[in-house]
Amino acid sequence: MSAFIQQLPALIGVLVGALGSYLAITRGDRARFQREQAARWEERRLATYAEYARVLKKSVTLTFRTAAHLGNDPHPHPLSPEEAAAHVAKANEARDPAGEALLMLGTPDVVEKARAWVVIVLEMEQFVRGQTHDPEAWSALLKKQRAAREGYYAAVRRDLALPPGHSGEWRLPPAQNTTPPTAGP
Repeated sequence: MSAFIQQLPALIGVLVGALGSYLAITRGDRARFQREQAARWEERRLATYAEYARVLKKSVTLTFRTAAHLGNDPHPHPLSPEEAAAHVAKANEARDPAGEALLMLGTPDVVEKARAWVVIVLEMEQFVRGQTHDPEAWSALLKKQRAAREGYYAAVRRDLALPPGHSGEWRLPPAQNTTPPTAGP
């Protein structure tokens, strides 16, 4: 029995070491699982945020094109309200499921900014549905839409801990006169 008592401290050391190793591995695995799960949810949120922006931007583009037909916007590819109707309906159908996914996965700040953006888009759709010709009012709607879109993207970046991004307003160079000079006398 004295041999057993002499080896008891070593046996206790082995047991403590094994228990410590088990606890360290378990804690590490749990931390890794939580990090991986957080990354998966972050990827899903990013995909949801991007999809919502894509379907909403589709509606915006259709309003630009229709407004161009009405003489309110310089979009190079005008679309009559009659031609746009089917496309607008399809865009609205795509917006609903994207909005539901946003409600499920989005943070309250992102959802609020998305709501603000879609309200402006609905105003734009109503403007072109009414076949209004008022370039100044259209320009004011565009400024509100751009500000709302920028607010949405800023909220998404904050939620995903991304650095600040571009405002999305593209400044194009003035159009060059492409007519050839006339021949002199």
